[in-house]
Amino acid sequence: MLPVFGHTNPDTDAITSALVYARLLTRQGVPAQAYRLGELNFETPFVLREAGVEVPELLPKLPAGTPVALVDHNESAQSVPNLPELTVTRVVDHHKLGDLTTAQPAYLRFEPVGCTATILLGLHREARMPVERLDARLMLSAILSDTLHFRSPTTTPQDREAVAFLAPIAGVEDVGAYALAMFAAKSDLGDTPAETLLRMDYKVFPFGDPPQRWGLGVIETTNPAYVLGRQAELLAAMDRARAEEGLSGVLLSVVDILNETNLTLVLSATEEKVLREAFGVEVAGGRADLGNRISRKKQIVPALEAYFAPEA
Repeated sequence: MLPVFGHTNPDTDAITSALVYARLLTRQGVPAQAYRLGELNFETPFVLREAGVEVPELLPKLPAGTPVALVDHNESAQSVPNLPELTVTRVVDHHKLGDLTTAQPAYLRFEPVGCTATILLGLHREARMPVERLDARLMLSAILSDTLHFRSPTTTPQDREAVAFLAPIAGVEDVGAYALAMFAAKSDLGDTPAETLLRMDYKVFPFGDPPQRWGLGVIETTNPAYVLGRQAELLAAMDRARAEEGLSGVLLSVVDILNETNLTLVLSATEEKVLREAFGVEVAGGRADLGNRISRKKQIVPALEAYFAPEA
């Protein structure tokens, strides 16, 4: 049984793409099972409940050499700790190529689209496999989540076409209302501990040479006032993460989904200097207004990579 899994701190795309790809592989004669690498955010359980799907099990410790398939990631820093010891046989991803290496030729599918699920729809079509109702709902949910219902600059025409194709199969008549329900579930943070809020959508990236490791978190919400009201707690959680993980810096972007804005919490003078020089913004009250830069993948990480790049 081939384990299929997305990245740590999984989002809706990481979970649903693992489920859909495992089902597609199994239908094609490659028995596979979906797993997760961490706890879910608040949106994903809503999506799974609406679809009538159980939460995937946590990935157990796998012996060296075990064949695995990756979805929605390919960098070791965002994967299972012993990834270099495993045999990666398949990858389906919409992120840039990282440090992935394989011991043997692998099936690799990378496309510059807004969501892994959009690529998975293409794999169904290429295999001439009809899209089942459950898979349609999972893929639809992932695309709406990753593109923020087409608000994100990562959105492509392929993502829009995929949603139009999948919605009738999934039985979702009002896509806009369903997306708002997903975002409402994501924003229902209640008394969630600050540590959990920080790590719901949190990735560590190496920048520069020699590399500096930076933690970049994102909280996408329809109620940014609630999150910003807990700024002191979140800054304390960021400070602990920086110390415990030996990071050079930590940033946490609070993205207002509906208004498409980004207020980023700034931990110290180190982060303030980087934000000022990389983005041309000033810091006031422990926050930097990054305007409409709401995509970590397309608007935040590339700017930081350019800033930390060694001079020629």
